[in-house]
Amino acid sequence: MQDTGLRRAPSTMTVSYTLKVAEARFGAFSGLLLRWRGSIYKLLYKEFLVFVALYALLSITYRLLLTQEQKHVYAQVARYCNRSADLIPLSFVLGFYVTLVVNRWWAQYTSIPLPDQLMCVISASVHGVDQRGRLLRRTLIRYANLSSVLVLRSVSTRVLKRFPTMEHVVDAGFMSQEERKKFESLKSDFNKYWVPCVWFTNLAAQARRDGRIRDDIALCLLLEELNKYRAKCSMLFHYDWISIPLVYTQVVTIAVYSFFALSLVGRQFVETEAGAAKPREPLEPGGKPGPALGDLDMYVPLTTLLQFFFYAGWLKVAEQIINPFGEDDDDFETNQLIDRNLQVSLLSVDDMYQNLPPAEKDPYWDEDLALPPYTVATVAESLRPSFLGSTFNLRMSDDPEQSVQVEASPALARPVAPAQTPLLGRFLGVGAPSPAISLRNFGRARGAPRTPHLLRFRAEEGGDPEAADRIEEEEAAESGDEAGQP
Repeated sequence: MQDTGLRRAPSTMTVSYTLKVAEARFGAFSGLLLRWRGSIYKLLYKEFLVFVALYALLSITYRLLLTQEQKHVYAQVARYCNRSADLIPLSFVLGFYVTLVVNRWWAQYTSIPLPDQLMCVISASVHGVDQRGRLLRRTLIRYANLSSVLVLRSVSTRVLKRFPTMEHVVDAGFMSQEERKKFESLKSDFNKYWVPCVWFTNLAAQARRDGRIRDDIALCLLLEELNKYRAKCSMLFHYDWISIPLVYTQVVTIAVYSFFALSLVGRQFVETEAGAAKPREPLEPGGKPGPALGDLDMYVPLTTLLQFFFYAGWLKVAEQIINPFGEDDDDFETNQLIDRNLQVSLLSVDDMYQNLPPAEKDPYWDEDLALPPYTVATVAESLRPSFLGSTFNLRMSDDPEQSVQVEASPALARPVAPAQTPLLGRFLGVGAPSPAISLRNFGRARGAPRTPHLLRFRAEEGGDPEAADRIEEEEAAESGDEAGQP
């Protein structure tokens, strides 16, 4: 194989650090701060240097070039800018915008069409070990991959650079010359990524008529999977077409730039005005007041620089992921996705068709419980009890009366007033509910002994004589009812 001398540039690959944060340990995130590729330093260092240079220029101008009267005017302007910067709701505006961009970024990734489900249905539905059956399966999955290539050419700069013309698509094997002629003969002012999907449906219908697809249910399943695949292609196209409203992006950008433009002037060190009240040090031992205190002269404004790093970096994050189909470090690897999709889909519908390993008994054939072995590093996990539910270890009351089953009755369905203390009931003018309200239901318990003395004891213990009287009346009425029964 001839070496063309081309090598993949490492700066164009997606930065993955998942293994580095597999465990939450001391300094796990700190080790990531030293990375350059894909870092915030790489995105922000130019803007950061410009901000530092402008701040230093203004500071030198104020300290060395201005007269005393000019310094006085500059100090007033600086205090005004510092107060005005605090009026910009930067955290709210920028935070909401970045959240919107991140949600859109993930939705675009989940909209990338993958042929995994479709290729499994093709392999199971389109039959034939002869050349015709093989040709049908490979052509169907090739049409699906062609549709994704066409839509990715429309949204991804990487894919467009790989396939700048339709001739490159033909040379790559996604399309034949005859298919290209038919594709270009269709006159439309809109993107024609959907054309291979229509070819797919017509070819699947022909395979059904020829008996390669044996029933209508299989054909229906095949077309449903194709529609899901085509829908993702359509979503990618519409995400590229309909962006986040430009006015919102402009508002956020203006807010960030205005904030730091005001901070360049407002965060400068200025001398205290003559005659202004100044805080003083504590009294000296002789009772004399200490020297006046002024603002600390910070030649390097650390907090302002950190604030610029956070807010401007936040905006840079949104700038990078608002269109993940570019060529930034963390943009999607669309070209590798195309290679992967074509390779695995052709393997699935061709080499793996009816190429099954022999069915054998599994190692747990004669065992009641299947327990795969552990290694020495993981054997401790086998000693842990399995999770059975959050209430499995709940400690229940030892009182057997709490476990007595009672029959449901319409009386139980009636709303019951919330329990009130006697003092609160007197204050509100409402009598406290009687503890004997469900005495009859207890009397209907299956084999449960009646325990009115317990209820009376609890009522007396509560200190409410009215409740005790109501209990006795309820018992007397119940005894009368039982005496009247034959």
